[in-house]
Amino acid sequence: MRVLLVGAGGVGTAVTRIAARRPFFDLMVVADYDPARAEAAVRALDGDGRFVAERVDAGDEAAVAGLLARHGCDVLLNATDPRFVMPLFRAARSAGATYVDMAMSLSRPHPERPFEECGVKLGDEQFALASEWEKAGALALVGMGVEPGLSDVFARYAADELFDSIEEIGVRDGANLTVDGYDFAPSFSIWTTIEECLNPPVVYEADRGWFTTEPFSEPEVFDFPEGIGPVECVNVEHEEVLLMPRWVGAERVTFKYGLGGEFIETLKTLHRLGLDTTEPVAAPGPEGPVPVSPRDVVAACLPDPAGLGGRMRGKTCAGTWVRGTRDGAPREVYLYHVVDNEWSMAEYGCQAVVWQTAVNPVVALELLAAGTWSGAGVLGPEAFPARPYLDLLTEYGSPWGLREQ
Repeated sequence: MRVLLVGAGGVGTAVTRIAARRPFFDLMVVADYDPARAEAAVRALDGDGRFVAERVDAGDEAAVAGLLARHGCDVLLNATDPRFVMPLFRAARSAGATYVDMAMSLSRPHPERPFEECGVKLGDEQFALASEWEKAGALALVGMGVEPGLSDVFARYAADELFDSIEEIGVRDGANLTVDGYDFAPSFSIWTTIEECLNPPVVYEADRGWFTTEPFSEPEVFDFPEGIGPVECVNVEHEEVLLMPRWVGAERVTFKYGLGGEFIETLKTLHRLGLDTTEPVAAPGPEGPVPVSPRDVVAACLPDPAGLGGRMRGKTCAGTWVRGTRDGAPREVYLYHVVDNEWSMAEYGCQAVVWQTAVNPVVALELLAAGTWSGAGVLGPEAFPARPYLDLLTEYGSPWGLREQ
């Protein structure tokens, strides 16, 4: 396998450090708009000749397709933010490469009823091209991070091995992470966090289909394992709700994120001030007005999440809560994956949230390289057998857990 990794930020760098310990690939081209980031990621791997650095603009489809061809890459792994999903998705198809991402094409709220009806849903642009991929016998594995990704694998595992029927699947994400020295320092991309937290959340119900609610709706306290404890979680827009019902039978699917009151108020304030928008505004410059995106300014003012690991304390948990029946009796479980920041920093030099995101596409790539996972079309993680994935994740030294509720 020869991989083009686009994006050498926190997650992309973690991908290289995890993959460097595995023998399943021959080449990984690490490409970024900023060549210094790509070179730094490669330089940290102690001369592993399988890694090379390149510069590429993720929005330039022709340049990405050319880079795939020049290095003979048969897989494109997208580790950029969701703005670049579609150009990279199209570039992979034009070059005949398998495509893997960790977040899907962006949504657009319903123009008149944003908190009741879906407009353009997450992934709609990709699924609109599914027949093209299927006819070509090509695979686009979408939503293959931790959430979405591992959470979807958990849903498939629950449907196949733990339940006869499923009433509800609820992805629940929480942490007790703190960052020394900062009043506000998100552990993941603020650009992506604003996008998913301020958009109308999507809920799925079998008799109603997909519909939306208001941001931060339906708060609940969920007790997370391994010492994290109770965290208030709220509805957030996320790909799992759009992916799981396509392959897993369930009466209801939700995604709730443990954000905390202070974080929610900060996001609301950014929205009130218009600082969440991506539309450029004119800002004064030395030679006249300069167009800038307010959201990009917010991101530039905050610390890079990839560099926070040394100041972070605590654990992060991603998981899937499932309620249904087994052998005629009610059953309720929480399948989860916890990463301790102290462990990920000591073992890989990566903070917990980016490491947890990065390990999952690497596991998927290894399964694709071995032929254990295969398919054609635009497919989510729940379209593939779960057990081989979970076994390999454990082999990577990061076991998952199951708690009866």
